Amino acid sequence: MLQKLDIVKLKVQDILLIPDFSGKHLYSFAKRFPGARIHSVAEQGSSSFDLWRSKVSANWRTLFRNGKTSAIASYLNTGKFDLPDNSVDLVFSNLLLQDLADPKHFLQECWRVLREGGLIAFSYLGPDTGKELRSMGITPFQLKNLLNPWDMHDMGDALMGERFSDPVMDMEYLMLDYEKPALLLADIEALKMGTPSTNFAYETTELPTKLTLEVVYGHAWAIGKQLAKAQDSVAYIDINQIGRKTR
Repeated sequence: MLQKLDIVKLKVQDILLIPDFSGKHLYSFAKRFPGARIHSVAEQGSSSFDLWRSKVSANWRTLFRNGKTSAIASYLNTGKFDLPDNSVDLVFSNLLLQDLADPKHFLQECWRVLREGGLIAFSYLGPDTGKELRSMGITPFQLKNLLNPWDMHDMGDALMGERFSDPVMDMEYLMLDYEKPALLLADIEALKMGTPSTNFAYETTELPTKLTLEVVYGHAWAIGKQLAKAQDSVAYIDINQIGRKTR
């Protein structure tokens, strides 16, 4: 995702990272945008000391820029970022949307906090993730469907529906190979695709040795935020938003 940002020209003063994986994203962005204020929504299990240490190791100046830090649990409970309207230039979200029942609300909240001309960049696990597991019968885990089943075309349509401009979507398949069933089961649990069943002899069950991850990437721009949202295929524009042509 950082490589994909290389082709984007964007001047940033404020960045929202959601989630920030133990401060690793904060480290990368503090190096990449040394003058920016970074707001982070930390993943579950990240301590305040971990985030403080990440700020120090990334760039000591980030300690004095008053970026807000909150927990991912707070967002999941409220559906709101602890930020005012039109307050950030970039929302960077890595591997979160597949855990949301309705990503549309997430897009709406991103639209709210993004400034005019801001960018949303994200990735998530698509519906083909773990397809090897869904073809099995009895399994040593309780398999869960991804909360978000949207493919990249669904997400592109959702971005347009929430007034984002010029969405760009692509995807890739990553194949994981396993030598031991225990490693596969550990990853299934870590990816929130299932929970191990108790007292199940998985040694006697033929488990797949491969696991497919469908990783969907996307970005889009927040442009025309002052325009009224179209209704019934008609867009209504306030007369004060129409500029007067002068010589």
